[in-house]
Amino acid sequence: MKITICGSIGFYKEMESARDELIKNGHEVKIPELALEVPKEFGGGKKVYFGQYIEQNGGIDTFPAEHKIWDMKEGAINDHYEKIDWCDGILVINHEKRGISGYVGGNTLIEIGVAFYLKKKIYILNPVSSELSYKQEIMGMKPTMLNNNLSLI
Repeated sequence: MKITICGSIGFYKEMESARDELIKNGHEVKIPELALEVPKEFGGGKKVYFGQYIEQNGGIDTFPAEHKIWDMKEGAINDHYEKIDWCDGILVINHEKRGISGYVGGNTLIEIGVAFYLKKKIYILNPVSSELSYKQEIMGMKPTMLNNNLSLI
């Protein structure tokens, strides 16, 4: 099966581990791209985690709509949508973040929505937190809950 891994970039190490396990089990796997060319003002050539960069540099309102960080974010979103189009199903990595177990952020929510629209299978690693106001939307897309067991894919 061709699988695209989705989730907060804060879970990148966990995404790499899941990718490696899924490949061992015979799947083809893609994960988010972090090594896109980065302008010098963002550290040049390094991997960039947009959320962290924004938080460390004054917060989201510091970056007006025409700032080039939004062009980079747009590129990253489109790149991952292409991976979702390529796959048979997505795997959402959703560990604890910001004190919320089963965290699913805004970007991951829209990736789940794209997968649902494209009729891709949706797997979620851990139970989705009831603290998230959009849990009902996620559950309405009928994901397969893995309860931290990748062998169920």
